[in-house]
Amino acid sequence: MRRGSSRSNHGPTVRRLALACCMASSTAVLAGQTLAQKVAALPAASELVASTRQAKPIPAWAEFCKRYPTECTVDPSQPATITLTAITWSTILEVNRRVNRSVKSLPDRDHWGVADRWDLAEDGFGDCEDFQLLKRKLLAEAGLPRRAMRMTVVIDDRDEGHAILMIRTDRGDFILDNKTSAVLPWSKTGYTFVKREGQDRTAWVSLGGVLSPVATANP
Repeated sequence: MRRGSSRSNHGPTVRRLALACCMASSTAVLAGQTLAQKVAALPAASELVASTRQAKPIPAWAEFCKRYPTECTVDPSQPATITLTAITWSTILEVNRRVNRSVKSLPDRDHWGVADRWDLAEDGFGDCEDFQLLKRKLLAEAGLPRRAMRMTVVIDDRDEGHAILMIRTDRGDFILDNKTSAVLPWSKTGYTFVKREGQDRTAWVSLGGVLSPVATANP
C-alpha cells in the first residue's frame, strides 16, 4: 500500500527536522547581537486569550498522553509565557514553516484507520494536531518552555474542529497552524476558540461558551 511505503521513506522526519532546527539555532546564536537589535522584526503586542473554567479534554489527546506522557506533563517551575526576543521569534517562525513544508497532510482515517488520533508525525504524515505537536516538540528541544506552548481546539472556517498551537508570550498569544505559515495573533485567525491545555496541571480550560468538538480530525 502507498501508506506503508511512504512511512519507510519518511521515517527519519523528526531527526531531520531536529538537526535542521539545531543548525538554524546555531546560526541564530552567531547573529544574536544583530537580531536582538531588530525590534521592528517582532510582532505588535496583542491581548492574551482569557480562559474561564475547566474543560473536558479531547479523547484522542488523552490517549496521546498515555503514549507520550512527557509531551503532556506541565512543569509549574517553567514560565507560563515566553519573553519574545528577535531570536526567539525567528525560531518560532522557522519551525512553523519547516514543519508545514516537511509533513504531508493525511487524514487519520487514511493514516491510522480511526476517526481521530493525536501523534507526532514521526513517519512524515499527519493531520492538524500532529503538525502542532511536532512543532512543540522541536521548539521545546530548542529551549522554549513547554508550559507556554498550549495545544488548542478551535472551530475553523469550515465550521469543523481544528487543532492549533498557541504560543503564550509577553506580547500576546500567537498561533502556529498547518493551514498557513504566517504566525498570527489569536484574534486575527478568524477562528472560534473553544479550549486549550491548562498551564497549571495536565488538564484543559475553556476559552468560551461554544460547543466543543469531540475530535480534531482536520487535515
